[in-house]
Amino acid sequence: QVQLVESGGGLVQFGGSLRLSCAASGSIFSINAMGWYRQVPGKERELVAAITSGRNTNYADSVKGRFTISRDNAKNTVYLQMNSLKPEDTAVYYCNARVVVTIFEYDYWGQGTQVTVSS
Repeated sequence: QVQLVESGGGLVQFGGSLRLSCAASGSIFSINAMGWYRQVPGKERELVAAITSGRNTNYADSVKGRFTISRDNAKNTVYLQMNSLKPEDTAVYYCNARVVVTIFEYDYWGQGTQVTVSS
């Protein structure tokens, strides 16, 4: 079994910064892509940023230039540095990891962490 534990969410003012962390643990052979998604009530979950094991990154247009995704492969941890936050960034943020267990790849999700940006 694999667990993803997120931390770092909270309440921040417009223009502020937050750093999210997500640590994976359990029966991990390796981790391929890791990413952050977000969801607001009534809307579908959307990709915010993703990073491959080779550290290639991909960002939603709405966060380019403000958010930075990174990972520490030795710690099986992915980070999301969020700067210049806006009220529209308010959402529950979920960590995702594509984990190789033995020879198969599985999709795992964290429990979600609330980010609230006040105007």
